[in-house]
Amino acid sequence: MHRTFQILRTLAVHQREGMRVTHLAKTLGMTPPTTHRLLQGLVQESMVEQDAQNKLYRLSLDLFCLGAQAGAVHDLRALARPALLRLNASLGDTVLLLVRSGFDAVCLDRVEGQYPIRTFTGDVGGRVALGVGQGALVILAHLPQAEMEEVLRYNLPRIQHYNVYDEVYLRTEVQRTRELGHCATSSGLLEGMSGVAVPVFDRNRNVVAALSVGTHTSRLNEERLPIVRDMLAREAKQLSLQINPFDPTLRHPMHSLVASTASRPL
Repeated sequence: MHRTFQILRTLAVHQREGMRVTHLAKTLGMTPPTTHRLLQGLVQESMVEQDAQNKLYRLSLDLFCLGAQAGAVHDLRALARPALLRLNASLGDTVLLLVRSGFDAVCLDRVEGQYPIRTFTGDVGGRVALGVGQGALVILAHLPQAEMEEVLRYNLPRIQHYNVYDEVYLRTEVQRTRELGHCATSSGLLEGMSGVAVPVFDRNRNVVAALSVGTHTSRLNEERLPIVRDMLAREAKQLSLQINPFDPTLRHPMHSLVASTASRPL
């Protein structure tokens, strides 16, 4: 059984190019006959498939379907809730979980702090264009380059009414955020409000969300900002280890919100 899982994990690393029996056997330190026998068992169970032309082995679509079903057990909102509560209890500020939804960021969860604040997304379920506000900007900044360019092309005309986000400004902030690994920039659009956000990744290191603290500008001075940032980063790192890339919440965040609301007792 152990060797079977070794094969699956190794094929996952080489999924794009595929592997021949001899290469796989050499990589794992097995004999070719043993490797071939184990592979055939996986093929019969539809967990692995072999290309008929080049004889390369890859993980099958059926295996990905199993992963997708596994991802439905604990959705992102449920996984992140304890982190939001811990941050809120420690800091006393409002903590938000934002998740990417196409060209926008959606507020998937929010725990109110002791100090009333305004945010671009408003309450849970609110959305804002990627790039506007700390959480949406930190998600944008950590997208793959091609995706980031597509979002910039689409969103720049959408956010011109703010009279702040021209292309030069937004690209500068994206680059700065990517280099720092967090965003604590305040555009001044929400007077007296500031925030800091860090990215949340899935197990494949794809950015899927942001943990963000929103508070009064006076509460994010030079002394306190690093403390808040580091606390967010620690929680985001732990959360990232738990996120399944197949989590349906990542594809349909609004469905998750509707389902969680419907399940609450009256």
